[in-house]
Amino acid sequence: METLTTLILIAVGAALINNFVLHYFVGLCPFVGVSRRLDTAFGMGLAVTFVITIASLLSWTLTFYVLRQGAPVTAWIGGFFLSPDRAAEIDLTILNYIVYIFVIASSVQFVEMYVRRFFPPLYKAFGVYLPLITTNCAILFACLEIMKHVSGASSPAEMWGLHEALTLAVFGGLGFTLAIVIMAGIREELDLCDVPAPLQGPPIAMIVAGILALAFTGFTGVDRGLEEALRPEKNETAQTARSESAPYPHEVSR
Repeated sequence: METLTTLILIAVGAALINNFVLHYFVGLCPFVGVSRRLDTAFGMGLAVTFVITIASLLSWTLTFYVLRQGAPVTAWIGGFFLSPDRAAEIDLTILNYIVYIFVIASSVQFVEMYVRRFFPPLYKAFGVYLPLITTNCAILFACLEIMKHVSGASSPAEMWGLHEALTLAVFGGLGFTLAIVIMAGIREELDLCDVPAPLQGPPIAMIVAGILALAFTGFTGVDRGLEEALRPEKNETAQTARSESAPYPHEVSR
């Protein structure tokens, strides 16, 4: 139950509360460039979700088994040349960025070949934005978040497993899809409106994106309420500890 609760909190946080586009403002290039039509935006959202999932899977595997300090594969190889203690201290996290960029570029090339082979109209609609997924900051951001919770964890108990990394990737991608589809729906409606000439194109798109970001701040605090609902025993323990440590317990309870 504890694992399921953690996964639910990660999923809701990545998709709604801390939406990659509307909270961290990463992935704005395809968000603005491919949100003119609803069907194209939906296809781009699914492509980004697929790439971000594959890249996160490979990034977690490489970080956990090769790059972090004390990684089993690195320690095993280092054991041939160094003492076991020195081999366990090998830390290759300085290579994280290079490895992640290589992984993302490879994943995008795979998606591009697949879409061009089986969905030619969608491939033509994406245009230059499909290979530009390689430079989508949202994908690199997800890989860095996973790195922070694997090689940057303060203890092995706090280290993310593969299931937590994939939950962040899948729901982060779905959050991107949700944001770009909403944006495309609004922009299609704007084509029927009399937008002033200086605001047509990217200016009105950025204004709409700002309004959407403000709207998504309404989800702030949902994660805390959800955690209180899913972990009632933890909250009762915390409230009891605060009441016992307070100088005037009756004032705290009131």
